[in-house]
Amino acid sequence: MLNLGRKEQGLILIIAAIILFAAGYQFAHREKKEVELVGSAGAEAVHGETGPVVHVDGAVEKPGLYKLPPGSRVNDAIEQAVALPDADLSALNLAEPLKDGRKLVVPRKMEQQAPGQGAVSQITLGQTPAGPAAHHPQPGSPARSDGLVNINTAGAAELDTLPGIGPALAEKIIQYRQANGPFQTIEDLKNVSGIGDKKFAELQHRITVQ
Repeated sequence: MLNLGRKEQGLILIIAAIILFAAGYQFAHREKKEVELVGSAGAEAVHGETGPVVHVDGAVEKPGLYKLPPGSRVNDAIEQAVALPDADLSALNLAEPLKDGRKLVVPRKMEQQAPGQGAVSQITLGQTPAGPAAHHPQPGSPARSDGLVNINTAGAAELDTLPGIGPALAEKIIQYRQANGPFQTIEDLKNVSGIGDKKFAELQHRITVQ
């Protein structure tokens, strides 16, 4: 066994410390590079995500196709298309997340005078280009006094007063009307998704078509 003096022992300790420091530095540097690579891959995955493409139509100034950022909602699409003053935004769920390929139809407000104050003034919902012509009430038509709801002209708020028809079904009725034109008979209401024979039986004595 070597008999080393204090000076030699000190040198050996210094060399050992330098070797340990160098090894630790290399290990830490390698870990940092691995973390950076993982972070870079994650960032690329986020940037590679594509947002939804939707078709906005109805009561807007700029109908057409819009490509929106990931996580966009109905309100974001309507802001891009610029809603008209008579757009009925209360009929839509503005917080609903958008899905790629969706067609978003913005309805118009339905304005009616109270019974006994003259003719009913109404703005019919806009039709899609391929749909049938919209139903326009005849000027001078008196307001209904029998309490029946005309499903061809009723707005979301009026449809919501019918038994079993909430805001969601009222919006479906309006969208069906926009895509297919006015209902020819009250039985046509069963063509709307969510309205079966049982629900129709509750409604048939409360509705009419004109």
